[in-house]
Amino acid sequence: MISYDDIDDGLRAARERVRRLEQLTTRRQALAQQLDEVGQLLVDLEDRLAEEEQDVSKLEGGGFTAFLAGLVGSKEDRLARERAQAQALRQRLDGQRTRLQWLEADRVSVESGLAEVGAAREEFAALLERKERVLVESGDPRGGELTEIGQRLADTHADLREHEEAHEAGVAAGHAVDQVLRCLGSARGASRWDMLSGGGGFADMVEHGHLRNADEAAWHAQRALDVFSRELSDVGVRACLQLPEVDTRWFADMFFDNIVTDAIKHQRIARTGEAVAEIGQWVNGTVGNLGVRCGELAQRRDLLVARREEVLTG
Repeated sequence: MISYDDIDDGLRAARERVRRLEQLTTRRQALAQQLDEVGQLLVDLEDRLAEEEQDVSKLEGGGFTAFLAGLVGSKEDRLARERAQAQALRQRLDGQRTRLQWLEADRVSVESGLAEVGAAREEFAALLERKERVLVESGDPRGGELTEIGQRLADTHADLREHEEAHEAGVAAGHAVDQVLRCLGSARGASRWDMLSGGGGFADMVEHGHLRNADEAAWHAQRALDVFSRELSDVGVRACLQLPEVDTRWFADMFFDNIVTDAIKHQRIARTGEAVAEIGQWVNGTVGNLGVRCGELAQRRDLLVARREEVLTG
């Protein structure tokens, strides 16, 4: 009696390589889209920063613009506001440039992986032809069902791996988003204290420290969300997850510190927290659905393995 173990093992390995090829091809497309988006963001941020720096230069250099600013209010206040806005844009620009480097590194990794599995489809087709010849020549009546089981098992293994990878990426993204929410919660608490008690410059410094932590955490979270989005594309889910900006314009807060600006800051932090929380809820819900799907695929795999063993030993 002919043993199909060697052929089946080869088919499973070849099918895994085919699925890996398909996965990496999809991931390359997702990366290309993300790179285009970041490229456009960089262009927009650079344009906005150039405008802000031009405004700062005009105010610093005097002239008609500075004269008008003096007529409608304090030139120093206007200059502080423009400098704060320019600094915030520089931070956003640096963050997007770092994100671009991450995405470029991911693209290099994907291209390397594609080079390794480039001939996967041809290898899989050759193995299928080999098994077909063996089954025809042997006349084994079990051959048809074993072939079907082998193909279904290979697909199930690949599906399970992709869903597990997406689930793992989603868990990591959820933790990263939670960290942003914790930092924003601390900033919101400091802002409430500042608004109700008139904490002054010290309260502003504490609040700004929490906001800077939130901004740094947000960039790490965006990185995790980018990875999660690409993993989701491997399992047929399209998602564009973009965290809102964390406003860290501390200099303006120091110069315009009063109950009105404190209330505006508090509302700004609250709105950012709500937007981040909404993304976090979606991530957690999606992770839950992925966990359920992983369980279903694992059960299907076990049933196929049991049926194959039954056919071979029956």
